[in-house]
Amino acid sequence: MLLVDYIEIAPIKIHDAWKLCNFANANEPHLKRFFPKTLEQNLTPSLSQYFVEQKVKQFEAKDEFLFTLKHEEYRDFLGLVYIKELDWVKKQGEFAYCVDYRWGGKSIATKSVGALSEYAFSEFGLETLQIIAHKTNIPSVKVALNNGFTWIKTLEKSYAPPMEEALDMELYELYKHER
Repeated sequence: MLLVDYIEIAPIKIHDAWKLCNFANANEPHLKRFFPKTLEQNLTPSLSQYFVEQKVKQFEAKDEFLFTLKHEEYRDFLGLVYIKELDWVKKQGEFAYCVDYRWGGKSIATKSVGALSEYAFSEFGLETLQIIAHKTNIPSVKVALNNGFTWIKTLEKSYAPPMEEALDMELYELYKHER
């Protein structure tokens, strides 16, 4: 577990299922575009239970790392941070993150990605971290830039949100040797 200010960052645990279901339902409007799979897999307590069980197994197998963000004192569920698309040969992973709409604008994603970047470099041995964001998602772009990620290139038509045309996405990277 990591602690940054009041934000507790911890690997997903089985007992997180109920809070994750509540989080997904409360944040449906802004999860449905960029986190549609997370949303659809957490719409009911039963679905969330299965989702969490799978994510715990993936974490243990080092296939994907999902972290919960909680308020240290109040225990509110603040959000999620994934380290996904892991390539152990290239020692590379990609961040994806979402914060509860009630906690937006408080630098929770920025602080969490910063702490988890250092953690991923030291504990997981990763050497390159990526963030892929749409240019209109200004908060996500700011998370990348505020943590020292460098814009690399535009990935043309690389992500298609549900019921939309494919979007160009922006690739940002952070390298261990630059830290």
